[in-house]
Amino acid sequence: MMNISDILNEKTVLVDVDAENKRQLIKKLADTVSASSDLDASLVFEALLERENLGSTGYGKGVAFPHARIEGIKTVIAVFARLNKALDFESVDGKSVDLVACLISPENSGEDHLQMLSAFSRVLENDEVCKRIRKSKSAHEIYVELTTN
Repeated sequence: MMNISDILNEKTVLVDVDAENKRQLIKKLADTVSASSDLDASLVFEALLERENLGSTGYGKGVAFPHARIEGIKTVIAVFARLNKALDFESVDGKSVDLVACLISPENSGEDHLQMLSAFSRVLENDEVCKRIRKSKSAHEIYVELTTN
C-alpha cells in the first residue's frame, strides 16, 4: 500500500501560497507539479480545471483535493499547499479552503489514485492535524504532519 511519503516531499509542500481565486491556485499547483516532474504545466492545469468543472473538489472543513489523471506519467504525484488566505472553492459545506492536497495520477491508476486520495482524506479529516498544519512554520513541519499521522 502506498503512503503519502511515497508521493510527497518537502519541495512539493507549498507554504503561505497567495492566490486570488481557484483558477490562480490551480495554475500554481500545476506549475509545481511541472517543476517536480517532466509534465507540461499547461497540460496539468487543463486536466485539473477539467476535473474541477465536473464538480468542486472542495471536501469541507477548509480542505480541497483537486486531482486529475494524465496519460503518460508513471506514478502518482502530490503537491500540498497551505494558503495565506482561504479561497472560495464551492465546497460541499460552503466554507472557504486554505488546505489543498493536489494529486496527479497516471490515466489507468484506479487503485493507486483512490488509495492516495483516501490517505490524504484520512489525515486531513482530523481537526487536530489540520490545526497543527495551519500553525506550522515551515514546509518541513507540514510534511511531518502529513506523513506521520
